[in-house]
Amino acid sequence: MILLAGINEPNASIGSPRHPLVEVREGAAFVLRHPLLRPIFLTQFIFNTALFVIQAIYVPYAIHTLQLSATGVGVTLAAFGVGMIGGAAFAARIMRGLRLGTVVAIGPIGGVVAAFTMLLTVAIPSGLLAALSFFLMGAGPILWVVSTTTLRQTVTPRDLLGRVSAINSLAYGAHPLGAAIGALVGGLLGAPACLALAALGFLLQAAVILRSPAVHLERQPDPA
Repeated sequence: MILLAGINEPNASIGSPRHPLVEVREGAAFVLRHPLLRPIFLTQFIFNTALFVIQAIYVPYAIHTLQLSATGVGVTLAAFGVGMIGGAAFAARIMRGLRLGTVVAIGPIGGVVAAFTMLLTVAIPSGLLAALSFFLMGAGPILWVVSTTTLRQTVTPRDLLGRVSAINSLAYGAHPLGAAIGALVGGLLGAPACLALAALGFLLQAAVILRSPAVHLERQPDPA
């Protein structure tokens, strides 16, 4: 906050007031019609849903199946944050060395590897595997955040940027949806079924982005 206070923001022109639903409709229409932004939004929504299917059942699963202590549960969950920090630290270097489309694909593919690593704990109960899974879930997707945020801001006209960013934030609304699915499936079928369902979700989000033109980009497109 202290650093942000020193930024001189240019004066913005204030237009006439508009109904919020009109603003939402215009932002959503742009995202859902755009060949790059639509698959990015869908991938992010599915990823967040699948992630919270795991999060919903992980603590009781870790205690009863992986036989972790409270400290062990905390350490494995903390691996998610460690992965995010590590991914962010190397993001600039990775983006300079790889095609943009390759960097965009790393996050969803990393999510698949992470989900199947967690699913492997059903057969091999191991806190180390669980920690590795959370580490990969943090490291790969943080590269996704960096690369797709830059891409979204590049291809979106300036007057639509706020509305498009707001629509993108709706993908985080998948968190309670994923948690509800995890609670329902976990309660009826058990934690292993949740982990298998989450793995399928991660496969789906990877399929969406890998079939999109976003992964074929060599570099950032020209600004809108």
